[in-house]
Amino acid sequence: MKKSRFVAPHFAYLVFWIPLFLQVSAAKAAGTGDGSEAWGYVEVRPKAHMFWWYYRSPNRDQYPDKPWPIILWLQGGPGASGVGIGNFEEIGPLDTDLKPRNSTWLSIADLLFVDNPVGTGYSFVEDPKILVKTDYEAATDLTTLLIEVFNRNHTLQKSPLYFVAESYGGKYAVTLGLSVLKAIESGKLKLKLGGIALGDTWISPEDFVFSWGPLLKDVSRLDNNGLEKSNSLAEQIKQELDAGKFEEATESWSELENFITASSNSVDFYNFLLDSGMDPVSLTTSELSQHIAMKRYSRYLNSLRSTTGGDVDIDSLMNGVIKKKLKIIPKNVQWGGQSDLVFSALEADFMKPRIDEVGELLAKGVNMTIYSGQLDVICSTKGTEDWVSKLKWDGLRSFLSMERTPIYCGQEKMTKGYFKSYRNLQFYWILGAGHFVPVDQPCVALNIIRGVTQSPVA
Repeated sequence: MKKSRFVAPHFAYLVFWIPLFLQVSAAKAAGTGDGSEAWGYVEVRPKAHMFWWYYRSPNRDQYPDKPWPIILWLQGGPGASGVGIGNFEEIGPLDTDLKPRNSTWLSIADLLFVDNPVGTGYSFVEDPKILVKTDYEAATDLTTLLIEVFNRNHTLQKSPLYFVAESYGGKYAVTLGLSVLKAIESGKLKLKLGGIALGDTWISPEDFVFSWGPLLKDVSRLDNNGLEKSNSLAEQIKQELDAGKFEEATESWSELENFITASSNSVDFYNFLLDSGMDPVSLTTSELSQHIAMKRYSRYLNSLRSTTGGDVDIDSLMNGVIKKKLKIIPKNVQWGGQSDLVFSALEADFMKPRIDEVGELLAKGVNMTIYSGQLDVICSTKGTEDWVSKLKWDGLRSFLSMERTPIYCGQEKMTKGYFKSYRNLQFYWILGAGHFVPVDQPCVALNIIRGVTQSPVA
């Protein structure tokens, strides 16, 4: 792997206002002394406070005459923290031991992390009744944050903004994409939308639950009896979705995951080569509350509750040294303290598909990239291919007929995956990766995002 030129920003506890960024009455912000970082809160609605953290790439100034991209990372869950998980466990400049990450995406773009929706991570609401209940409500709040961050900063307005989403974050990304386009067209938001990348995203729950049984049977984690029962529960979920019984479908989804766990000797839903809890970015639910344990997908909210092979677990990190660095986090706000409430509030929206939104974005000419880890179960490649085949887009037939091209990384000659593209849709099949592609295949992930953002960094 080619070593990144990235140099980690000084991890100082300097907190004061950076003129580069916004100043609004509804926002509270701070940053580092060298201008490499800024962070703050935006009150997106009365009593609803969303936290953001921006990193300026040390490579930005080397390319003053070329468009420099900004990546908005959207975490899943719902209720998982981009500021914590995406930043320190996947793509940010430092890992959970606060050591430089050679594969950080900050080497090719500026990074913007948000704790979205409100109630996630450091974000919080003063009244649980105002937590968002739909992906579109989440998109409205996040659009409000982008208006506050971008409209008062001409430097950021010149940079194309790319949404890169993981897991449930894909549903946020496509609803946000439509919301942002509308805000741009109306003149309310000043930014350039560069494109959207969907990484192992929960776009079509129905297609994914139908993929689980056949996939796990093919890799010997289920037998024929397990396959039959899995397909039966998937059919039950489909009937509930067709009848508009979305909360019931969420409960049936939980029942299906519990059945598969019991029948497969606890296969890891994020990497079928592993047992649950072996993946360094996912854990068993044994340490979680009964409410969250029933909803296995929310183990994503609590990644690394023990350790990841390093010395610091993510909870201790975010509620300890990071909270002290940021200084503006209210004393009574615990990182992730409202995350289970976020999941519960979105329970009726959790199983709704967002295939039509992807098709609408393609029709509007937005550049869309999909990448899928070969070993993922929860958002399997088979399920992803199935929902892509349902897109309402005039280029779909031509896209499906395209041949794939193998991809490599660095000096290695081993096949790392496959790729195909037609017009404004790109699809990557990533070998040897599970749900967390930037963790499992950091070189490949960095190359994909370099291409998505058209970063000038070679």
